[in-house]
Amino acid sequence: MHAQQMAGRSVRSKRRRNTKEPSCFVATCAAGVENIVQEEIISLGGKNVTTVPSAVTWQAHSLKTAYLACLWSRCSSRILLCLAQFEALTPEALYDETSKIDWSKHFNGDTSFAVHSTLVRPTTELNHSHYASLKVKDAIVDQFRKRTGERPDVDVRTPGLRLNLHVEETTATLSLDLSGESLHRRGYRASAGEAPLKETLAAAIAHLAGIRVGMSSDICIMDPMCGSGTLLIEAGLILGDSAPGLLRDTFGFQYWLGHNEKMWQTLIDQAIQREDQYAETSWPLLIGYDADPKVVAVARKNIINAGLGDRITIKQRQLARVQPPTAEGVLLTNPPYGERLSEKEAVKYLYRALGRIFRQSFSGWQVGFFTANPDLADMLGLSWQERHRLYNGPLKCRLLIADSPEPAEEPVKEPQLLLGENDPAGPAEDFANRLRKNCQHLFPWAEESNITCFRVYDADIPEYNLAIDVYEQWVHVQEYEPPATVSGEKAEERFQQALEVIRHLLNIPHSQLFIKKRRKQQGKEQYQKRSGKAGKLYEVHEGGYRFLVNFTDYLDTGLFLDHRKTRAMLAELAEGKTFLNLFAYTGSATVYAAQGGAVSTQTVDLSEKYLVRAQANLSLNGFGGCLHQFTAADCLQWLRSCRESYGLIFVDPPTFSNSRHKNIVFDVQQDHPELLRLAMNLLTHDGVLIFSTNYRKFALDTELEEEFVVQEITEQTLPKDFQGKGMHRCWRFRHHSEEE
Repeated sequence: MHAQQMAGRSVRSKRRRNTKEPSCFVATCAAGVENIVQEEIISLGGKNVTTVPSAVTWQAHSLKTAYLACLWSRCSSRILLCLAQFEALTPEALYDETSKIDWSKHFNGDTSFAVHSTLVRPTTELNHSHYASLKVKDAIVDQFRKRTGERPDVDVRTPGLRLNLHVEETTATLSLDLSGESLHRRGYRASAGEAPLKETLAAAIAHLAGIRVGMSSDICIMDPMCGSGTLLIEAGLILGDSAPGLLRDTFGFQYWLGHNEKMWQTLIDQAIQREDQYAETSWPLLIGYDADPKVVAVARKNIINAGLGDRITIKQRQLARVQPPTAEGVLLTNPPYGERLSEKEAVKYLYRALGRIFRQSFSGWQVGFFTANPDLADMLGLSWQERHRLYNGPLKCRLLIADSPEPAEEPVKEPQLLLGENDPAGPAEDFANRLRKNCQHLFPWAEESNITCFRVYDADIPEYNLAIDVYEQWVHVQEYEPPATVSGEKAEERFQQALEVIRHLLNIPHSQLFIKKRRKQQGKEQYQKRSGKAGKLYEVHEGGYRFLVNFTDYLDTGLFLDHRKTRAMLAELAEGKTFLNLFAYTGSATVYAAQGGAVSTQTVDLSEKYLVRAQANLSLNGFGGCLHQFTAADCLQWLRSCRESYGLIFVDPPTFSNSRHKNIVFDVQQDHPELLRLAMNLLTHDGVLIFSTNYRKFALDTELEEEFVVQEITEQTLPKDFQGKGMHRCWRFRHHSEEE
């Protein structure tokens, strides 16, 4: 053949190929990440790219961009090849149009398939997705049966080929799913259900937080509540320029007759070469922490499966103990959501702890905070520079990004003692003098000792029978029940006189003064709610820890001030111990034990409401997870069935309590021998039990002193503001040693 004729035929052949209609492809994705997917498709060579909610479409003359999207798209869910688009007003029309496609060009009778349908504003005749899928399936099976006499199998669980039908009103689009399983299934998870955050969403979070190839190795990317490590793994894949599709075993197109294996293998080789280029380079530090040791083990397996075992470090650590290893970095986290009421309350204060730790310790860092509770984001106390709306499945979420402000000490406000000639005189002059004298003595001591919650008056003068506690800028006043010899009118008159003195002498506005009248209670009435509406919780400080107190709902605020030194003692004893807190109330002793280094804690109380507060107190201080358990139970019954052992036990029972609903009655004088013997059965041989009671007439059973090593430590546990008041008595219990 003449050379000129050959050249002419070649030109015409190219022209015919170039005039072929381009194929249409669709990348589906979660709502909120469409712009990221659009950027990815453009970078991969997609043309005529358009975006609609949860989908990005483009055109191409070859499969290359679709293969690249399957291999490289970090945020797409599925990659679809559009086979046909048609009008489908009825199920019969859907069947007929599906039958027009030559399915033998796409797969043969040996390949199983499945159809997934989505209907948007469908017609009345075609309004059920399962039925629509059935009509498409019938059309395909019938076509194969007519042509070959055999039919392909339908496998809805693990099909070889997946087809996607999308019907919007009357327009139907039938597509081939090139990805097969959803692209979020990278292949590195040790098990399918260990984390609620999809890999594709995690990659979007990392991208929006600024994680990029070539970031400085001087910074750190940290997840302080890393769970199964998904955020860090996706960040590592970005930093290593690793194609997420390299981790997968199969794709849908591998069962498709139109698959170009040579092209696919070439793209695989190129992706491996790109990954190898960054294998020897320096990366930022990638560090993750979690409180749950089982979760940490899962995260480490996932990281190894992802090929990042030498790049990402995972350790078990509580949020309270997290510190920045570098001057700059990105703190990227998806903290727990909280499903039950108690968990949601704890999560709220966990957010507050995270914000405080970030502000105080992570100057120069950026935070990327992903949450399904955006209403609670203000708990962090940060000014958000960016807000991104994202979805984790059906959950409406937010990714919030902020820079850390310069660290600053949080001021603790306290009442100011007014001294001068304007002190009120008159009937309450003696009370005023005594209160002023107490304050002059206690305020300097409290400031020197860094104590912000303390008692300044406790019925020092019989005529003014009340207790006054300072809780930072708030003052809590309780009037004791007057003796029978004092009339109600006289008692009320004196109480009002005392309140006038308190407001003046402590320079306290009405909004910061809380007043209660303590009357003789029956059973557990002292723990019963005093008002229908839940009162506000206030955050106060003690010993470097934080606690939530309630000044209105109950007689007690939730923090027993006379146990300040007892709690500090527990913190000193807790290092490396398992801790049991019985009759735990709001868990303040558990917070001290956790901060003191207890390896695990068990907090037991009959009241579920108080355990909710206890869990919130622990979260507020940056502690939580499976190593800190909370159990609502009668302590005696719980002790009888418990088979665990503890190195440190704190027992602080009420003087008397009963529960009508649970038929439980407890009397500390009568029941303490059994209580302490049961508790000592759980104490390790070298452990310590601290027992305390506020019953003023209490007498310890002498037989206990023979069975155990018992030492009264009341004087060591009474703070200065409670000395001489007889508030509580306290003992230390140990087992006898072999030498004894």
